[in-house]
Parts: sequence; C-alpha cells; structure tokens
Amino acid sequence: MVIRLRRYLKDHPRVVDVALIVLLLCAASGPFALNSNLSATDNLSWKSAIPLALASALPLLWRRSHPRIAVAVTVACAAVGGGAGYLVTPVLLAPVMIALYELAVRVPGRTTHVYYLVATVAVVLAALAGDRYGYPWLLTILNPVVFFLLPVVLAESARLRKENLAAITARAEYAERSREEEARYRVAEERVRIARELHDVVAHHLALANAQASTAAYLARENPHRVQRILTELSGTTSAALRELKATVGLLRQPDDVVSPLEPAPGLAQLSDLAATFASAGLDVEITIEGEQRQLSEGVDLTAYRVVQEALTNVTKHASTSTAAVRLAYGDDRVTITIANGAGPATSTASQPAGGGYGIVGMRERVQSAGGRFHAGPQPDGGFTVATELPILR
Repeated sequence: MVIRLRRYLKDHPRVVDVALIVLLLCAASGPFALNSNLSATDNLSWKSAIPLALASALPLLWRRSHPRIAVAVTVACAAVGGGAGYLVTPVLLAPVMIALYELAVRVPGRTTHVYYLVATVAVVLAALAGDRYGYPWLLTILNPVVFFLLPVVLAESARLRKENLAAITARAEYAERSREEEARYRVAEERVRIARELHDVVAHHLALANAQASTAAYLARENPHRVQRILTELSGTTSAALRELKATVGLLRQPDDVVSPLEPAPGLAQLSDLAATFASAGLDVEITIEGEQRQLSEGVDLTAYRVVQEALTNVTKHASTSTAAVRLAYGDDRVTITIANGAGPATSTASQPAGGGYGIVGMRERVQSAGGRFHAGPQPDGGFTVATELPILR
C-alpha cells in the first residue's frame, strides 16, 4: 500500500503541490491570529494573513521549473509579512524553505548560497523594521538564519548521497563488465593454451609415426628383418601420443571428474627419451648441457620441453638432414636453449614449412607467456636455429 502511494505521488507531482499549499494555508491562520492578539489593534488577524499565505504558497507550483523565481517571490512575501508586524515563525518561513530546498537541489553551489544570504538579510531587516510589538530581537534574527540554512544543508546532503549512490552503481557496473571481460579473456587464453598443447602433442607424434611408417615401408623391401623393430617403435609412438592426448584433453574435464587422472607434465628431464624417439625416425639428436643443472618451475620446464620437441619435429618434417644438436646453457637466473639442425640443401625451412604453420608462432607464444625471449632463423651455412632464454624460476 505504501509503495503504491509513493508511486502515485511520484507520478502526480501536482497533487503533492496542492496538498502542500492547503497545509500551508491551514497552518497560517493559527499562528498569525495568535500574533495579532499580541497587539492592541485589529490590524493583524488570520483573515489578513490568508492572502499573504496564499501569495507565498502559490509560487511553489512552479518551483521545479523556475526555482529562482519561486525563491524570489516567497522571500518577498516573507519580508512583507515580517515588515507588517507578523512574528517570523517557521510557518511564515516555510514557503521560502521549500523553494530554497528545490533551488539547492537543482542549482547547487554558489547560486544557492547567494540566494540564501539575500533571503536571510531581506527577511531579517524587514522583520526588525516592522517590529512594533516588542518581539525578541534574537528570535527575529535567528529564525531566518537557521531555518533558511536547514533546507540548503538538507539539499546538499541529498545531492551528495545521490552522487555517492550513482558512483557506487557505476563502480558496480564497471566491476561487472570487468569480470565479464576478464572471464572472456581467460577463456580465450585457455583455449589458445590447450590448442597449442594439442598442436605440439599431435604434430610431434604424427611426424614421428609418419617417419617410422615410411622407414618400415622402405625396410620391408630392402631389409625385412628390421621391420619388426620399427613397427614396435611405431606402436610405442602411437601409445605415447594417445597418453599425452588423453592428458591434454583431460584438462577440459569437470572438476569432480576423477576417472581420468592427469599424468605429470613432461620436462627437460625427459630429453633423453625424446631424443630416443627421434632416433627411431632417423634423426640423430646430440644433447649438450653447459653449467650446473637447475630445477625449473613446472610451467617453464614444460615450455622448454615443448620448444625442443616442436623444433626437432620440424627438423624431421621439413629438413633433409639426419642430425640435430640441442644445447642447454644454465646461468644464474636463466637457461638458454638452442636447437640447430645440420646444414643441408633443404634446411632453410627447417622450422617453418613453406605453406605456413603454427610451429614458430606457438613456440614464440609459449616462451613469451613464460617471460622469456625467443628467436628462430636460418644459419649462414644453410641450417636453421631455434634459440630461447627462459627464467629458471617463475
């Protein structure tokens, strides 16, 4: 019921204005008549107060559209009442207070302060000049000062409260938008990371499987007794591909899904096994370690392993050489990894096929996300080098 009444009054401001004027007229008769009893004459009475109260209340109908005019008219009426001998009471000052409040809400700042000072001075001077009945001069001065200041303070407080509410709402909306944008960014970043991981796993093992299958097909004609060993290695390659693919796809499972636990992520400790898998495909990988080996963080260790894996995979796919060198140089806070294939007539595209691909792009993204530096390019002798620096701890 109360909510419906508030909504109705908000939608019908004129009803509020009329009710306000009626209340002011009803309140004016009592105090004004009481003031008239203080004199020995009949010049002041409630009948003579009604026109003054009506003239003071009617401008409030336009206080929203013309707040300055409303203040000026109500102040003039209050000054006339005080000069005529009426006691400066809150009832006499009420129209001015309402008009000042509306002005302070709509035109805050210096304009409201000027109108307040002018209204106070005008009413005080008129009341002091028209005091023929010995009203307390302190009351005549304090009433306009205090009661005119009250609506200005209340309006300023309401304005600040409204601005604070608007600021809080704006911050909440901004925070909501930021959360949504952050969520979208994290989803996109995770999709790129998973896509990069899938590319590394699938490209590496498929390249090895293709090389081993080609070798087996060749040996079946030239050296049949070695086919069984190649096929066994091919089976191991495909099994490893399935295991890593299952672990990678397992990142997408639900948090409560414990059916497919993840295996530990590979790192530089598995470089010997990685080199052995490439040896079965006909690529001889030489690993050199300089400096004291340091333990890398899990993310950096995986990044280093994937860079070596992708670079050697590209050598297998795109280079005509049968040798590659991997050098690990450990410093105080960084590890430098260099992968170089031997010179040959077709090695200038060892790490990037002529038709384009995501090998170098994926390696560069991995290294940059780990806080390192990446470089890939041809050697003067016709080979190709992939070099990266990674922080040891991150």
